[in-house]
Amino acid sequence: MTEDIHFHPTPDAGVGELSSVLQATLPLLSQLLEAVPARVVVIDVNERLVWANQEFFRFTRLHPKQVLSQPIARIIGDAAYASYDSVRPRLASGQTVAWEGWTALAGMGRRYMREHLVPVDVRDGVPQATVVMSLDLTELKRRDAELSAKVAELEASEALKSSIFDNAMAALVSTDETGHIVEFNPAAAAMFGIAREQALGRAVAEVMIPPQLRAAHDAGMARVTAGGEQRVMGRRVEMPALRADGSEFPVEMVLWRTAVGAQTYYTASLFDLSERQTAQGEIERQREALRQSEKLTAMGSLLAGVAHELNNPLSIVMGRASLLAEKMTGHALAADAQRIHEAAERCGRIVRTFLNMARSRPANRSEVALNDLATAAIDMLAYVLRSHGIAVTLDLLPGLPPVKADADQIGQIVLNLIVNAQQALGLRDHGRQLTVSTGLAPMTEGDRRRVPRVWLRVRDNGPGIAAELRERIFEPFFTTKSEGVGTGLGLAVSRGIARDHGGELTLQDDEGISAGACFCLQLPVSGEPEARDTEPVPLPDTDEQSARLLVVDDEPEIAELIGEMLAGAGYEVMTAESGAVALAMLAEARFDAIVSDLHMPDLDGAALWREVKRTQPALARRMLFVTGDTLSPTARQFLDEARCDRLNKPFAKAELLARVMALLQP
Repeated sequence: MTEDIHFHPTPDAGVGELSSVLQATLPLLSQLLEAVPARVVVIDVNERLVWANQEFFRFTRLHPKQVLSQPIARIIGDAAYASYDSVRPRLASGQTVAWEGWTALAGMGRRYMREHLVPVDVRDGVPQATVVMSLDLTELKRRDAELSAKVAELEASEALKSSIFDNAMAALVSTDETGHIVEFNPAAAAMFGIAREQALGRAVAEVMIPPQLRAAHDAGMARVTAGGEQRVMGRRVEMPALRADGSEFPVEMVLWRTAVGAQTYYTASLFDLSERQTAQGEIERQREALRQSEKLTAMGSLLAGVAHELNNPLSIVMGRASLLAEKMTGHALAADAQRIHEAAERCGRIVRTFLNMARSRPANRSEVALNDLATAAIDMLAYVLRSHGIAVTLDLLPGLPPVKADADQIGQIVLNLIVNAQQALGLRDHGRQLTVSTGLAPMTEGDRRRVPRVWLRVRDNGPGIAAELRERIFEPFFTTKSEGVGTGLGLAVSRGIARDHGGELTLQDDEGISAGACFCLQLPVSGEPEARDTEPVPLPDTDEQSARLLVVDDEPEIAELIGEMLAGAGYEVMTAESGAVALAMLAEARFDAIVSDLHMPDLDGAALWREVKRTQPALARRMLFVTGDTLSPTARQFLDEARCDRLNKPFAKAELLARVMALLQP
């Protein structure tokens, strides 16, 4: 705004009436206050703006016609107006008020203001007007805050650098351009065997460089100082160094230069290579042994692969030789067929030997105390549980019978259940509780199980497992944990181990417990599978001689061979070349049992079993899987899950018939 603003009160000006004294002084005050480098306004007794200097209009960018005679609350905004609530009573009593601070002005945002409010023209103890003088210190305040922040940042940076320097694992030594030590961190003191106070101010060559290298060091420093070639600057250099006791040791050094104002400093980062050089000799000694081990490993993998690939043709040779010998009974060539069968059977034994060599070590089963495993697991995880604020309760039945089991495998199950519970309890804010209990399963009169069973439960009061997920938590690679936590294999592997010991691992539904999860591990004392009292679906009675069998294999020769063997034993046999064809045949005809290959290209044996289990549960329990993939963890895991019998290739006719006969038993 460039025009001069002067106030001349008139009856129709729309402003509060002012005393004659104030009216007489305003022109003089106007001239005086226009020269003040601050915003000055006059507010009447009704809190309306009646006068303002040019600085006010420049600051607010408002025109006099917009604000004169307007309530001050409308001009500065409700938020700013409310901030004067504590000031008004003091002004009304005639007190001068000074304040400064942040306020929110309409159209101006947050501003830092310093104000003096002076009540004037007091009549009957009531000021008729208030003169307000304001200074906007926002930019000054912001620059002050920025400066303070930069100072704090600089101090933090210096503290960080000092902390890094003092706590670095590498020895850090700084010198001035004359080669005298100005910094010597604790790692350097430990490496060279000399205190920092003793090293500061001394020539670096005297403290840490062997005598035979000091001349070269001095020459190099002189060359660099004169602006010559920097041969070692910024490069990793291995060299001998000198300890305070006079002994030499190998170090790796990186040297760099830093300019601070007119001063130049050199800093060396040093690593002790003594252990590395000692280890290099051992590495060389072990390298040849490693080469031999790698050769053996590669050979073992090759043998295992070759053995697996031989299973199918060996099965055909053994089976066909057996059938040929039967057909030529009494003929001179029968003996030749028998020799072929015996040779193929010998090859089969060699293949099995290769496969057994490639397998991991068999389980070492002995009598194991389940209570001891539980106690050991809690002891092992005691710190983790305690640091996570988890209260642990052990409720172990005294005198619990020992279980014939692999202690490492069962211990793995217990550890996995406790770790899962600890991770689940991490989602609970407080009151975290974990209970591990053991007991002996009751045996009722007439119970078909002749071996007692023991159980172990791990219960937590965490968030629990949603109902829709309870059936899936034992599936491989399925996990309810966040990304990066767990693989989804723990429960699947644990259940497989339990079933391999004739037991079971389940998620229990505990009535009366509103939150948390309870996993129960049951094991027979014998460690072997046992007969069950009840089954989900009863097996139908089958006349063994009239049983109809379905053979499924994607290799026609294998399917034909198995079919002929079974047909020769009196069974009615149909074959399918794939899992998909088998499903179509199952939808059209009744079968009493299924003999299936495990690995097939379109629908494999595992997928076939799951579909049969969904549509014909009883038949799913009468499936025999023929496989040569005994090394595959996936195959073993599925077969443990399905609890179906298996027949490893190559196989003899008698072995096949015995498995099928057992399969058809009610």
